[in-house]
Amino acid sequence: MRRHTRRVFNLCYRFTGNSTSAEDLSQEVFLRIFRTLPSYQSSQGAFPTWLTSVTRNLLVDHYRRSRRDRMTDSIDDAMPQLEERHSPARMPDKLAQASELSAQLQRGLARLSPELREAVILRDLQGLDYAEIRGVLQVPEGTVKSRINRGRIELARILEEMGVRPA
Repeated sequence: MRRHTRRVFNLCYRFTGNSTSAEDLSQEVFLRIFRTLPSYQSSQGAFPTWLTSVTRNLLVDHYRRSRRDRMTDSIDDAMPQLEERHSPARMPDKLAQASELSAQLQRGLARLSPELREAVILRDLQGLDYAEIRGVLQVPEGTVKSRINRGRIELARILEEMGVRPA
């Protein structure tokens, strides 16, 4: 569990944009893994791929449950959540800049459709290869590549609208 906690949390955080929700969902993922571990078969793929599939399925369920709730979110809930990062090597201005970029990326990701968002997150933020993403999403590899490409283009357009320029 300790080995995969960060990966699951990061995936949950990138989908929800809220660290508290990501923590709760991460716990739900590990509870689900504990209950369904006997159904895991290594012949069907690597454990991290299976773990990502379980996480993704839980996130889809959460998205569907909370879709109607998002219309009534308070303004405080909509405020971006900045990630805390502690590093003695970073200067405060660099830390603030990295936090702001992370928040802007999170806001941009939130504006993508769920299909494009999950493909971009799995490829660019989680580092999965196309075959692993195909296994997680249960779609053909061509669809995976198309969603990643469309997601990247749309995210770049959104970030440009937000005033974020490549360095």
